[in-house]
Amino acid sequence: MTIDENSGEFSRLHSLFTFHLGVAVTLSWLTSLYASFYAPWVRNIRPLIDPSYSGQAESTWSFLFAFPVVLSVAWVIAFSGREILRHVKMLKNQTLEFGIAAVVAFALFYLAIDRAVTAMLIAS
Repeated sequence: MTIDENSGEFSRLHSLFTFHLGVAVTLSWLTSLYASFYAPWVRNIRPLIDPSYSGQAESTWSFLFAFPVVLSVAWVIAFSGREILRHVKMLKNQTLEFGIAAVVAFALFYLAIDRAVTAMLIAS
């Protein structure tokens, strides 16, 4: 594979990844904002979800918006750091690298949506 083919493949994968990550960021923010209208605003939302929980307190704000913030930061870094990411390789196969990044991003997206739905279900 020549350098031009490798560069073109990276550009295609990067564009595809940043587009889908942007969609995930938007959906996670919209869902969390929607859930914020229905969720009880308390200092510790965990006992409302699981009454037997006795761990660290977590406010409604951090419960709803922590993962969308992390996804937003990841999207900004991926979007603005394109040239840095082009030169940093952890694996030989860049398709595998983007695949791993996509799985991690999807897991964060899933957790953001799950928390928003959980907060909405408390109110009902």
